[in-house]
Amino acid sequence: MGRPVGEITRGTTGHNRLRRSDRWTAAVYGPLLVSADRPLVADLGYGASHVTTSELFVRLRRVRPDVEVVGIEIDPVRVAAAKPYERPGLSFVRGGFELPVGRRPLIVRAFNVLRQYGEAQAWEAWDLLRSGVAENGVVVEGTCSEIGHRAAWVALDRRGPRTVTLSARLAGFERPSDLAERLPKTLIHRNVPGERVHAFLRDFDHAWALAAPYGAYGVRPRWMAAVERLAGTWPVATTPPLGGRRRWRLGEITLPWSSLAPDERPSG
Repeated sequence: MGRPVGEITRGTTGHNRLRRSDRWTAAVYGPLLVSADRPLVADLGYGASHVTTSELFVRLRRVRPDVEVVGIEIDPVRVAAAKPYERPGLSFVRGGFELPVGRRPLIVRAFNVLRQYGEAQAWEAWDLLRSGVAENGVVVEGTCSEIGHRAAWVALDRRGPRTVTLSARLAGFERPSDLAERLPKTLIHRNVPGERVHAFLRDFDHAWALAAPYGAYGVRPRWMAAVERLAGTWPVATTPPLGGRRRWRLGEITLPWSSLAPDERPSG
């Protein structure tokens, strides 16, 4: 194998840091896992500890008991440190965006991997990851805070990005636009006037302010009221598995990628 594609990340990780995206992936793509033949999931760039890959393995095995999960890291020291935690169905290999896992994975998770890349480089990484998944496979790429209380991710298939999800611990922010700091690399620099994502976060803050009376009953009712109001003017997912009150209660909101996407992809 040639040199892995990518750069070594900071490696910051920790227990339950990615629980929000894991929970969403299991709910949204659980049927895909159940219906697949020998489903393989790749966790790209798991960091200095095996823990988030191991947690993903446990959570997805509740959905599909024979799912295989492979943790991929470009740093050989991190791979060596994770090897003792392998077990049937869970393994760790050295690699990068080329996904050296033997067969095309059904799901690729890549969290906090592209933060150090430029916007154009992030798009290129998306292209490479999309080309490596199974025909009906998906990539879940995003970022989160150090303890996972704020997160955002994009789901992509072989055709391109499909959805954007924001997720927050509801007691952990002042206004929805606080989540802007966790936008994926392809959007974070677009949070300026004239861009769709900026307009969305502005309107979300406005809906949040109008929902202030619901705060008397707690942060969760206020969030849900704000999301419901926002759904009147933005194409917020309102039905399962992507949306509806059950997902909103968890501090989530999902929209089509096209509703927030920049008009043009940056050149390399």
